[in-house]
Formats: sequence, structure tokens, C-alpha cells
Amino acid sequence: MSTGPNRILDEFAKLMTDAAGAAQGVRREVETAFRAQAERILNSMEVVQREEFEAVRDMAVKAREENARLAARLDALEARLAGTETDDIAAAGAPSKARTKK
Repeated sequence: MSTGPNRILDEFAKLMTDAAGAAQGVRREVETAFRAQAERILNSMEVVQREEFEAVRDMAVKAREENARLAARLDALEARLAGTETDDIAAAGAPSKARTKK
């Protein structure tokens, strides 16, 4: 065993090492308790988690894209229908050969 000042320094170093380990343990416990409390508070406020928010955002983006595609398709169908109606009106206004007398 060490004697004299070396022994005192060894004991002091051992004490500091033990204190540092205990401080780290306390820090981990405080962090864990803080996270648990923060999670409880957020859950009681009904705040959504980031993963849920991103999933809903992705669904909204897909829905907007689908809506744009359907709007373009509807516009094209309406344009085709309007063109057909114009042709029908023009054909109805022109006399047919069966009706005309010679």
C-alpha cells in the first residue's frame, strides 16, 4: 500500500472518479424523468408525433396530386363534350337532304 501524500492523492482520485460516475448516473435519471414528464404533457395536449404528421402530410400531397389529375381530366372531358354539342347544334340547324324539296 501507498503511504504518505501518494496515498492521500490516490484516495482523492478514487473519490473523484466515484463522484463523476455518480453524477453521470444522476444526470441520466434526471434526463429520463424529464423526457417522461414532457411526453406526458405533450400527450395530454394531444400533440401529434412527427411521424404521424409526416404520414398525414404525405397523404395530403398525394390527394392534391390526384385532385389535380382529376381536374385536368374533367376539363378535357368537358371540352370534348362542348365540342360535340357544338357539332350537334350545327348539324341540327342545317337542313337535311330528306327535308328539302326540289
